[in-house]
Amino acid sequence: MNFEKIKKHLQSYTVGIAGCGGLGSNCAVSLARSGIGKLVITDFDIVDNSNLNRQYYFMDQVGMKKTDALKANINRITNLTSVETHDVVLNAELIETIFKDCDIIVEAVDKAATKQEIIETCYFKFPHKPLITGLGMAGWGDTNILRSRQSGNLYICGDEISEVSDDNPPLAPRVSIVSNMQANIVLELILKNMVRR
Repeated sequence: MNFEKIKKHLQSYTVGIAGCGGLGSNCAVSLARSGIGKLVITDFDIVDNSNLNRQYYFMDQVGMKKTDALKANINRITNLTSVETHDVVLNAELIETIFKDCDIIVEAVDKAATKQEIIETCYFKFPHKPLITGLGMAGWGDTNILRSRQSGNLYICGDEISEVSDDNPPLAPRVSIVSNMQANIVLELILKNMVRR
């Protein structure tokens, strides 16, 4: 399948991304560059200087809402991907409402409680939709322990052990690898016709 056929196929799919930080912003850009038809993105935060070491933002976007900044960046890359933004703090009700029409959902949030709420809500409300989560990408090196595994419709990307701390910060290489693993699974699911409506 050549790139033109890939883009044409991807145009009819919608992917939801919960979180526009290191994982979400980079995953969204990779999907847009690949030709995905629509992205539904959520975040409540603004771009900070501390985000620039790993998130897909620029110095002149510091202070902007992440959803607005990411939409602007995607619009600079391509006109093939429409971007729907939600500047909200997610809860179970919003998760169900915002992502109900998405074919695949990518979980890309920092807080463990929100991550758990997304996973549980999707499990009960969208049992047939693939959910792709990131877990364990802090630090540097150890590239070979980054992996993906599947449990039903849940796909987990990362090493599943490294936690963020002052001595083990999230840095661009490992965060980007995991975010692109998430994007790659989205493409694999769609292009292998595993996601059906």
